[in-house]
Amino acid sequence: MQIENFKIFVDLVETKSFSKSAKINAITQSAVSQQARAMERHFKTLLVDRSQKQFQLTREGQRVYEASRDLLRIYDELAGELQEMKKIISGTIRISTIYSIGLHELPPYIKQFLVDFPSVNVRLEYRRSNLVYDDILHNAVDFGLVAFPVKTRQIEQIPFRNDRLVLITNPHHPLAKFSAEGVELKQLAKQKFIGFDPDIPTRKAVDQIFRENKLDIEPVMEFDNIETVKRAVEIDHGIAIVPQATVVQEQKQGSLAVLSFKDREFTRPLAILHRKGRVLTPAMKKFVEILGRDLPGVEWVSGGVVAAASTLPVTAV
Repeated sequence: MQIENFKIFVDLVETKSFSKSAKINAITQSAVSQQARAMERHFKTLLVDRSQKQFQLTREGQRVYEASRDLLRIYDELAGELQEMKKIISGTIRISTIYSIGLHELPPYIKQFLVDFPSVNVRLEYRRSNLVYDDILHNAVDFGLVAFPVKTRQIEQIPFRNDRLVLITNPHHPLAKFSAEGVELKQLAKQKFIGFDPDIPTRKAVDQIFRENKLDIEPVMEFDNIETVKRAVEIDHGIAIVPQATVVQEQKQGSLAVLSFKDREFTRPLAILHRKGRVLTPAMKKFVEILGRDLPGVEWVSGGVVAAASTLPVTAV
């Protein structure tokens, strides 16, 4: 048996899907099925209960899964230790990120990382927030980057940074004249508002701001990504609350008016995610170190990262 056989089997068990396991390992669905049968022949026992409609392991299959997971952990630890002994920083890092972080927060960090470690490949995939968590749980990626991280038993959270939330309007909108001194929340009442889709965490945080301040706004449009929200505001279809880092270019160009809030400040916390118990390679450790350069209170322990701030805010503050 090869180490790849055990990895494919573990991916199959954890995703409960032949197609997802095939995608993770860049092979065909048929190949995954053949690998599972090959393991059954090798161990001379059924591992997958094919009499059930849903994916389910036999008792023997569960034991093989647990042992396979342990073997992979030991293998990864050994590979990492050997790389550290040779002072080698190489390999591939797979990242799943929401659009706003991947497009506007991550580029300078990745640029610096690739300058420092040119032998490492970084693969970036843009996903909706809920799918980032799925990618982490299914071991489809090494790291996830999300806003307003949700505490999950199987996922480790490392604080990344806090985004300031700002109001954006068309430059000729009546509220734009308050760009210098800022705007009060009550001035948003009855305004036409452009928001994110209801399941997006930043949208939930903005809705909470409105509820807590008893603001009655007029929702006119909803979109699933920051770029479309900005374009709609630029043509004066409404106003929006967005992370400040996502509108730096438009503010410089004058295509959007960017206003802070006078009465209080709102932020959205960003976090790096990885699966608990995951063995981080030297390249992965360096990547997290670069992302956390501006963050105090992050220290390394054997096998991964521990964030001193163990809990992150999940609402606007």
